[in-house]
Amino acid sequence: MFTRIKEHGGFFVSRVKDNADPVIIQTYMMCRGRSIDLVDKHLSDIISKLKRKVLDVEVEVSFRRRAYNGKQKGDTERFRLVAVYNKEERQYHCYLTNISSEILSAEEIATLYAARWHVELIFKELKSRYGIDILPTRNPEIVEALLWVGILTLLVSRKVYWLVCEHNLERAVRYTHLRWATIFAEKAHRLLDSVLAYTGLYLDMMDHFRVYESQALDPNVNRQRLSDVWRA
Repeated sequence: MFTRIKEHGGFFVSRVKDNADPVIIQTYMMCRGRSIDLVDKHLSDIISKLKRKVLDVEVEVSFRRRAYNGKQKGDTERFRLVAVYNKEERQYHCYLTNISSEILSAEEIATLYAARWHVELIFKELKSRYGIDILPTRNPEIVEALLWVGILTLLVSRKVYWLVCEHNLERAVRYTHLRWATIFAEKAHRLLDSVLAYTGLYLDMMDHFRVYESQALDPNVNRQRLSDVWRA
């Protein structure tokens, strides 16, 4: 999965599973004094011997590709592995990523992973309130357009959210994102009417009628319906 994300131009950060044991290919950080040689060592060989606060290396992992025509082949991929020592738990937290050290430091990778719950909440909001959970088409252009509609809706929602919070600083903490998304989605049509009115556009009853007339049509023209049989 990580290889497919990389091949499609995406980025990821994930905790390394306990049973993963990649081979270290090169190091991104040099340590002062006497340090153990890391290259060509498995992670399990060196993790208990480390004395440094941060480990930042490139590793090679082996995996099996998805089966195609009943055949499955093996492959290897290189990723960046970051290990940051956690003083409270007295152990290293290890992360696998394809974000380069020139973009994010090892400590920043750990901080980014700690924000994963906020990322999950954003996706939950996008799926439950802004319509990206069910995309009624396989057309790539339409799928991309619908995804952008959801993202742009989220951006507008956040802008209004911060305006409301700034106006109610004492109660800002009580405006939770998911509850906010529910209210925003329910009242979005009123906001749209206000925006249109601000630009000088006013919808009359015939405009609303034409919207209902066009948007309520079932796109499945040839689908047989039970009501057709009754009418016949």
